[in-house]
Amino acid sequence: MASDGSTEALAPSAIVADRPAARFRLWPVLDRILQPTLAIAVFLAAWELAPRLGWVNPTFLPPFSQVIVSGIDYTLAGKLGPQVLVSLERAAGGFFLGVVTAVPLGLILGWFNKFERYLNPLLQLLRQTNPVSLFPVFILFFGIGYMTKVAIIYWVVVWPILLSTMAGVQYADPALIRYGRTLGLSHTKLFTKIVLPSAVPSIITGMRLAATYSYLMLVVSEMVGASSGLGYMIVNAQYLMSINLLYVGVIVLALLGIGTNYALVALERRLTAWKGEAVR
Repeated sequence: MASDGSTEALAPSAIVADRPAARFRLWPVLDRILQPTLAIAVFLAAWELAPRLGWVNPTFLPPFSQVIVSGIDYTLAGKLGPQVLVSLERAAGGFFLGVVTAVPLGLILGWFNKFERYLNPLLQLLRQTNPVSLFPVFILFFGIGYMTKVAIIYWVVVWPILLSTMAGVQYADPALIRYGRTLGLSHTKLFTKIVLPSAVPSIITGMRLAATYSYLMLVVSEMVGASSGLGYMIVNAQYLMSINLLYVGVIVLALLGIGTNYALVALERRLTAWKGEAVR
């Protein structure tokens, strides 16, 4: 009986001693939650409070909650969805054309150095051409319809993908290439088994940059000669002083960019799963 009493007497102190350890175990979980959300939460809180406290003019920067309410109303009215779909179609068209042309060309130029030395001066000249200054040229060739917007997006998309693909091939690990040659691999197998897999991260990086540029140029292209799309929606909201809808368009574009970036990161992890297998 005495031994049972001593055990019960020690139990509360043991629980108190375990509390710091429990908090210590809880912190990594909280840290993983706060890292991607804390800065955004602070930013949105500042956005909400600044106009309400009179720090900024609410006419030009309405509270975040009002913007969200306007976005929900606009969506429920069936007006936001068509604008998003039209913009996605244009951005995806230019991005897809950029990928299917820039990746093969970048692989060729990165692998055949002599060919790259001949074409590189022309590529650098074209790359430095301002896409906005080419807008009138594309309008002359394609009019003011769908193809003009796809063409201008393609122009800004193709260069980061092309250059990143070339760099990924040219900077493949020379030790692995030498090892492949000692194994007697042909040029084709050397390229497909060693160079191409090692270039995938660079290619995806170029695609991520290109996706960002595509949404930036999408807004510019839809500001001229467009009657639909998020860019048109933003400009029209500015003219009509519908400031809430203007910010709705900006937020939707940001969310589209974030979603595209996460999708490309997931694609890179899938295509480079062999790295984890090699480590294990």
